[in-house]
Amino acid sequence: MAVPKRKHSNARTGSRRAHDFKKPATLVSCPECSKNIPPHVVCPNCGSYMGRRIVNQEG
Repeated sequence: MAVPKRKHSNARTGSRRAHDFKKPATLVSCPECSKNIPPHVVCPNCGSYMGRRIVNQEG
């Protein structure tokens, strides 16, 4: 099994880990009710998807 001959510097380790952080969730506004929802998901508030009513909301 390969073993490193020398220790990697903190800068090299930090550069490698630069993209490991959590990214914020992507949200888009619903065209019907203007609530923020994830893309490609039926709106839980009004039940529409791509401008069409998919789920009938009661109440």
